[in-house]
Amino acid sequence: MVHEPIRNETLLTRAAAGDGAAWGELITSNQDRLIRMVAFRMDPRLSRRLDAADIVQEAFVEASAHREDYFRAPTTPLFLWLRGVVSNKLLEMHRHHLGVHMRDAKREQPFDQQNWDDTASALWAHLTGHLTSPSVAAVRGEASARLAEALGEMSPTDREVLALRHFEQLTSAEAAQVLGIQERAAAKRYLRALERLKAVLSEMSGGLTEVRL
Repeated sequence: MVHEPIRNETLLTRAAAGDGAAWGELITSNQDRLIRMVAFRMDPRLSRRLDAADIVQEAFVEASAHREDYFRAPTTPLFLWLRGVVSNKLLEMHRHHLGVHMRDAKREQPFDQQNWDDTASALWAHLTGHLTSPSVAAVRGEASARLAEALGEMSPTDREVLALRHFEQLTSAEAAQVLGIQERAAAKRYLRALERLKAVLSEMSGGLTEVRL
């Protein structure tokens, strides 16, 4: 039985030499992880129009058309390179389908945070989007403001490492490379952010305690 790292190296060598089948096997082996990323970061309004898997497939077409760019200097792990291509495709889909409404959406949020970004919005949508109907009513008031405050108090890097590690399920090394920081620092930030969020959720007996972290 061939070990996965050895098999991947073999496929990379073949793909670099122009083997399309090897390239296809490599990118599809990352498909599930990339779909999870898109599903987490996609604006809920866009998810009603498009499927996360379709966006990943479109990104794979683009990645395949530019695969020589990767093999010219393959210093980045293939998964992270593909993640970048998929991220760009998701941004393109947001702009195409939502356009100016992307900015207007901030006025629809039940909070006003200067320290807000797209990752915070994705965290918010994920944490509140899986609640039962009675709980939805509960989070519209005080709990809504408290969660927004907690997310806003986190640094952008802490929010991002929380999204990468917990929701996208990247490894500590992968998250560190995406963020451009040391792996030890990424691990410490993740634990701090996760404990902070758990503490806030545990205080919300009226609603968000249903969310599993």
